[in-house]
Amino acid sequence: HAAADPRVLALAAQVTESTEQDIPLLLLKLKGILNSASLGREESKKIKQDIYNYDLTQYCMLVLRQDHSQLRGGWATAAQLAEILSHCCVGLEVKEDAEEFYKKFLPSAIDNLLLLGRRLQARFIRAIKDEEKQGFLRWFQTVTDAICWLFGGHIQLAACVLRNDHFLQLLITDDVETAIIMMSVLHNILRVNSSVLLQVDEETLHSVLDELVYKLSSATNPVIGNAATKLLLLGAKFCKPLVKLLTARYKGLKGLLSKQWTGKGFDRDLCQLLDLLHLEQSNGKGEMQRQHQAARIIQATWRGFQTRKRLKKLPQAVTALQRSFRAKREQELQHLKKQKEDEALKLQMQLQRQRAMRLFHERQLALLEIIHASQVNKYMEEMEGKSALTIQRFWRGYRARRNFHQQRQSLKEYKAAVIIQRAACKFLEKRRRRRPLSPWKDPKGLTDEQRLALQQKVDDYIKLHPASQMSEEMSKELHMQAQEKLAQFLLRSRLDQRAAQRRETLLAQVNTDVELLMNAPGLAETTEKDLDVFMSRSMPVATKARQSHNAMLKYTRWPWWKKLGDEFVEDDVIPDDALNAELGTLFIGGRK
Repeated sequence: HAAADPRVLALAAQVTESTEQDIPLLLLKLKGILNSASLGREESKKIKQDIYNYDLTQYCMLVLRQDHSQLRGGWATAAQLAEILSHCCVGLEVKEDAEEFYKKFLPSAIDNLLLLGRRLQARFIRAIKDEEKQGFLRWFQTVTDAICWLFGGHIQLAACVLRNDHFLQLLITDDVETAIIMMSVLHNILRVNSSVLLQVDEETLHSVLDELVYKLSSATNPVIGNAATKLLLLGAKFCKPLVKLLTARYKGLKGLLSKQWTGKGFDRDLCQLLDLLHLEQSNGKGEMQRQHQAARIIQATWRGFQTRKRLKKLPQAVTALQRSFRAKREQELQHLKKQKEDEALKLQMQLQRQRAMRLFHERQLALLEIIHASQVNKYMEEMEGKSALTIQRFWRGYRARRNFHQQRQSLKEYKAAVIIQRAACKFLEKRRRRRPLSPWKDPKGLTDEQRLALQQKVDDYIKLHPASQMSEEMSKELHMQAQEKLAQFLLRSRLDQRAAQRRETLLAQVNTDVELLMNAPGLAETTEKDLDVFMSRSMPVATKARQSHNAMLKYTRWPWWKKLGDEFVEDDVIPDDALNAELGTLFIGGRK
C-alpha cells in the first residue's frame, strides 16, 4: 500500500469520509484516473489493482443497486459507474483471494449491471417525452456495452449472463429498440464463447430459443427478424445439436422463415439457416421413413384382424339391422298416421266450433229481432243464468272426474285393505273355532293371613290421616262467606259488562264517523244536507242501520249458485265476508 497511486489513495480517503449521497459523484473520478494517457499496460494493471485493493470497485458495485432517481447525478451517473466498473475488472489479475474474485465478485457485478439495465429499460418504456426516452436509451446502451466489455475480458462470465434471470427478462420485451440491443448482447456472447449454449441447462436454452422464435413469428420489423435470424444461424454453426433441437422442437420454423421473411434484406443469412434446417431434415428422413413403414405394417395387420372379425359377425349384424330398420320404419309410419289423424280431428273440431258459433250468433240475432226492446234485458239475464248453469255443470263434472282420477289409487288401496282385513278376520275366526275352550278358572282370592295384613295397613293409614270434622255453625259461616263473595263477583261482572258495552258503542260510533268522514265530499261540493249528517248523532246511526238492512236484503236475494259454500249456515245469520264483499268495508260492533 506504500507504493499505491496517490490519486487512488486520496479518492479512497474521500469516499470513506463522505456521505452516501456524495459517493457516486466521487467515484466518477475513477474514469479520469483510468483514462490517463501516460499510463502503460503494466501501470494500468497496477492502478486497477490499487482500485480493487482499496474497495473502490466494491463501492461501485454497491452503488449500482441503489435507486438513482433519488441520488445526485441520477441515472447518467449510474451508467458511467457501470462503465467504470467494467473497465476496472477487465485486465485485473487478482493473486490473493482469486477464487472470491472470480466466483463471487464478478458474478455479483454481472447481476448488478443486469439489474441496472432492467431499471433503465422499464423507465424507457414508461417515459413519454422524447428527450427522456433518448436519454434512458443512451444510458441503457452504455450499461449493455459495459456488460459486453466485462464478459469479453472474462469469458467464463458469458454462461453466467445467460443463466441470469435478469437477462431473460431483458430479452423478453416487446419494445423494438431495447430488444435489438439485447439481441446484440446475445450475439456478442455467442461470438466470445461459441460453446456457451452447451454449458447452460436445458431450461435456459429453451427459454432463449422460444423468445427468438416468438420474435420471428410475431414481429414485422426487418431489423428484429435480421437479428433473430443471425442469432439462430450463429448458434447453429457453433452448436450442431442446436440444429436438431430446432427441427424437433419447432416444426413449422422452416415454413415460417421462408414465407414471412423472404425478401426483407437479409436473404443470405436466411438461406444459410434454411439450408441447415433442410439438411438436418433430410438426414433424419431415412429413419422417419422406416418408422412410417413399420407403423403402416402394424396398422394394416390390425385393420385386417378387425375386418375378419366383423365379417364373422356380419350375418347377425345384418339381421339385427333389418329388424331395427323395420321397427323404426313402422314406428315412423304409426307416428305419421297418428299425426294426420290428430290434424284431421283438430281441423274437424275447429270447423264444428266455427259452425256452432255462427249458428249461435244467427239465432241470437234472430231472437233479438223478434223480442221486444223492453224484454231484451230480461232475455239477456236468462241467457246469462243458463250460461252460468252450463259452465257450473261442466266445471262440476270436470272436478268430479279429476277427483275420481286422483282418488282411484286410494280407492284401490282401500279395497285391497278391506279384502286383506276380511281374509285375516276369516282366518282368525277359523283358528278361534278350532281352539278348544279352556275350563273356567275361579279367580284366586285372598288368604286369611293376607286379609288380616291388608286390614292392618288400612287401620294404620286411618290413624295417621284422621278426617277433619267441622261443626254446623262453622259450615253455615263458611256458606255465608261463599255467598257474599259470589254476590260481589256478579255485581262486578255486571259493571264490567256495562263498561264493555259502552266501549263497544263508542268504538262503533267512532268507526261510523270515520267512515262518513272518509266518504264525505270535498269542501267545494258540500251542501247543507251533508252538514246535517255530521251535526246530528241520529243520522249516522240511521245511515248505519239502513246500510246493514240493505246488505241483508241483497244477501237474501242472491241466487242459489252464489251460496254454494253456505249450505250449513243458518238462514238468519249473514257471514261477515259476504257483507264485506257487498259493501266494501263495514264496521259492526267495533269490528272491521
